[in-house]
Amino acid sequence: MKFDADVDVITRINECYSRMSKGKKNLATYVIEHYEQAVFMKAAELGKIVGVSESTVVRFAMSLGYDGYPEFQKSLAEWVSDKFGSVEKVGRRFGKSSEGEILSSILQSDISNIEHTINNIDVAAFKTAVDIILKARCVYIVGIRSCEPLADFLHFYLNMIRGNNVLIKTTSVSEMFEQMIRIGDRDCIIGISFPRYSMRTLKCMEFANDRNAKVITITDSVHSPMNLYSSCNILAKSEMASIVDSLVAPLSVINALVVALCMKRPNEVKADLKMLEEVWNNYQVYLNDEIDFASDDVAMHLPGILGSNSDEEEYE
Repeated sequence: MKFDADVDVITRINECYSRMSKGKKNLATYVIEHYEQAVFMKAAELGKIVGVSESTVVRFAMSLGYDGYPEFQKSLAEWVSDKFGSVEKVGRRFGKSSEGEILSSILQSDISNIEHTINNIDVAAFKTAVDIILKARCVYIVGIRSCEPLADFLHFYLNMIRGNNVLIKTTSVSEMFEQMIRIGDRDCIIGISFPRYSMRTLKCMEFANDRNAKVITITDSVHSPMNLYSSCNILAKSEMASIVDSLVAPLSVINALVVALCMKRPNEVKADLKMLEEVWNNYQVYLNDEIDFASDDVAMHLPGILGSNSDEEEYE
């Protein structure tokens, strides 16, 4: 595959990943997940730690359009240097800004991301995702690194809408496969990943696709490698205004997904919430320490302590 000289090494890996052999995919995963270490390794060292031969490492570099491993390593070093240089760029951009100016700039950037998402999201894909999730026997959710809170959020609310939801949560690829070993054609997986894309998430989606499960991705671009194995792509812009990933638009999309699912099953959701409230009350989960928004009164009923007027007077 021929690449333009300006195409960076990580983009090349992402675009070539689906056509790679097993050994090369393992190399790609290691380089993307551990680029800080890989950039200093010789071909033999990289091959040894991944479990492939030195010649496989060289062929891996050449398959990305480089003349050999030294050119690949140089390109990786340039990418790493540019990435760490982003800290200096942030310093130059915000160095003389007040806290108020920083706040305004970041919020405006997030607003721009949401507006872009509204104008470009595929509504048909969104509707398809809702239908897939509702019909699936089991829904698997995977989000790694900075995307982990998004996966947690989605999993939390899915449990209120339907049963049989699995949050894949581990740092080991082998353990991730163990958690989804029973996935099949009646199930679906939702992979959430934004730059820098997680190869572990991609491997889970590849495995699910091989098992004929429905694959949904929540990512940032049509060029994202997460789209390789997905039949339903939900895109949300996550352009960074600083060194921090902007996940405001993705979270809004996930929020909309949860609401759309609730509207499809209003009676079931209402029944589940009512049952949960009864459980919370019976087992004193929250000790009823909450605001009653209907009356704007603050209820502070601590069983056994403030359970009656006489008790309240005793503790005054």
